[in-house]
Amino acid sequence: MSRTRFSPPVFILVLALSAFSSSCWFRKAPKAFTPPPPGTQPQLPSEAPAIAAKPPAIDADPLASIPNAPASIPEIPAPPAPKPTPKKTFPAPAPQPSPATPPPTTPQPPPDRLGPLYTPDEQRDYNRIIDESLTRVRRILESLSHKNLNPGQQEQINRITNFQKQAEQAREAQDLLTAKNLAQRADTLATDLLGRIP
Repeated sequence: MSRTRFSPPVFILVLALSAFSSSCWFRKAPKAFTPPPPGTQPQLPSEAPAIAAKPPAIDADPLASIPNAPASIPEIPAPPAPKPTPKKTFPAPAPQPSPATPPPTTPQPPPDRLGPLYTPDEQRDYNRIIDESLTRVRRILESLSHKNLNPGQQEQINRITNFQKQAEQAREAQDLLTAKNLAQRADTLATDLLGRIP
């Protein structure tokens, strides 16, 4: 195996790069710890403090100013007894007023029914149509009562009967227009049913 020879400039370049990449060039030297200077302590006075002069003498007799003590202890009256605290009382609830008897009510007449106002001619015509329709319905229902009806036909009979009753109730309530319409409806259904039954 042949050995590779480096030219001198390449060798110098490799040597310089390896020297700069070493970590010792970039390492910082640790700083030495320097302790802070010691604090100055207060200086104590070297001399003893001077003592003040002797207090002045009192010329008066100290016993003369003290009053004579009594021979016995005076009696002090006993303190008054504490007043008892009154108990809290709640007011009694007010009596409920007795329910007053309601005054007797006088019977009032039933209110007037609001409905259409008919002229005498209209009343006569409506009543005639209602009578004719309800008469035909009663005659048809009487004839069908003797025949064998299936459930559908029996249901139709029930509808006709309901229209017949409603027409009569509307006529009693003086609603002639509604009574006429219901009677004609019952008449139409009854005639149709009679035509379909042999």
